[in-house]
Amino acid sequence: MIVITLTKVPKSLRGDLTKWYQEIQTGVYVGNTSARVRDALWDRILENIGRGEATMVYNAQNELGYQFRTTRKDRQVVDFDGIPLMMHLKEATGGVKHGFSDAAKFHRANVMTRRSVKRSQSSSKKLMMVSLDLETTGLDPVKDTILSIGAVKWGQDDKIVQFYQLIQVPQKIPEKITELTGITVEMLNKQGISLADGLQGLQKFVADAPIVGYNLRFDEGFLLAAFRKIGQSGLSNRLIDLMPLVKKSNKFLDNYRLETVLADYEIENSHPHHALSDAQATFDLASKLKEKGLF
Repeated sequence: MIVITLTKVPKSLRGDLTKWYQEIQTGVYVGNTSARVRDALWDRILENIGRGEATMVYNAQNELGYQFRTTRKDRQVVDFDGIPLMMHLKEATGGVKHGFSDAAKFHRANVMTRRSVKRSQSSSKKLMMVSLDLETTGLDPVKDTILSIGAVKWGQDDKIVQFYQLIQVPQKIPEKITELTGITVEMLNKQGISLADGLQGLQKFVADAPIVGYNLRFDEGFLLAAFRKIGQSGLSNRLIDLMPLVKKSNKFLDNYRLETVLADYEIENSHPHHALSDAQATFDLASKLKEKGLF
């Protein structure tokens, strides 16, 4: 059994804990996880606690049968002959926080405003990217080929601009792929264009902007193979794969499939396995990751 109490911490941290523990009262969480997960969550608490406080109590092999940790500055955990005790400190550690005068608050407000403007300007620049997704006839870039290309970016008028194109293929589409993507041979014959025209359209749409994707290595492999087929060099744009960033920032997801990640970030994808819909969802995910300063 593990009990955690939190006070004055960011809502995002409380949200992280609810994935593993039950909040039985405001700021009081109870659960039963492995020591590895427990320690990882405590590290997460220390990283994201802000100016709040946290205390954890958990099972241990000692006289009392439990151990505890705390971030409180007016308490200190001490060991007394193998028995953990919480010692009250006459003076809180960490020193006194200054800056409570009106002048100090006004100065701090100005500083925060300037920082906010800089972050906003920086964020706007960073959002100049193109999200990309492909649907293919299979998983092998050598044997299989691209069925559709979807891409999303910001336009010059600060509106979302989309690129979507079906690609004609010489071979039969596997039934499983048609069931998954909804793409049929009839659709490709009526609406599809050649692979060369599709790639040239993508190049024009992307220009020199960075390209982001989820599990981008998959798409990169198919793009390289596709450009070789038409006798051209591949895209030279900077490529940013969001999957490693998500794995690094959220170590406690059940899995890292795109649908799981989108659900965790509360992003709706109305048509999974549709290149344009997946590209739009990936664009939204990239925007949220950038807001968090993850790249």
